[in-house]
Amino acid sequence: MGKALSGHLRPGDVVLLRGELGAGKTALARGIARGLGVTGPVASPTFTLLSCYEGRVPLRHFDLYRLDGDDAFYSAGLEDYLGGGAIAVVEWPERCEGAMPECHLEIALAYGEHENDRVIAVEQKGGFREVWL
Repeated sequence: MGKALSGHLRPGDVVLLRGELGAGKTALARGIARGLGVTGPVASPTFTLLSCYEGRVPLRHFDLYRLDGDDAFYSAGLEDYLGGGAIAVVEWPERCEGAMPECHLEIALAYGEHENDRVIAVEQKGGFREVWL
């Protein structure tokens, strides 16, 4: 899904990934990275707030799990990495909800009925253009 989605993303787009631990947020981010032509490893950023990757479009992969509110986001200078010429993929955006841009694509991942099943909801927010997968 991430690889397919990457073909619809443009520089400046922000994708917010929501879901419990282990629901597949980082796996989806890896798929987006691969679709953008990132060839190196795409690590789970749990212990880093931001990982930057170069592909056909730069990718900024955020993990906000360890932040506590919008002030922490701004204090770390992370707002400078949203938008611009890169695509931003943000895991745990609810940790800094007020710092997230109004216009974004939101993807919620949840566990399904069986161990490897996932329920995925995609929603355009704040005027984000329609994306079909």
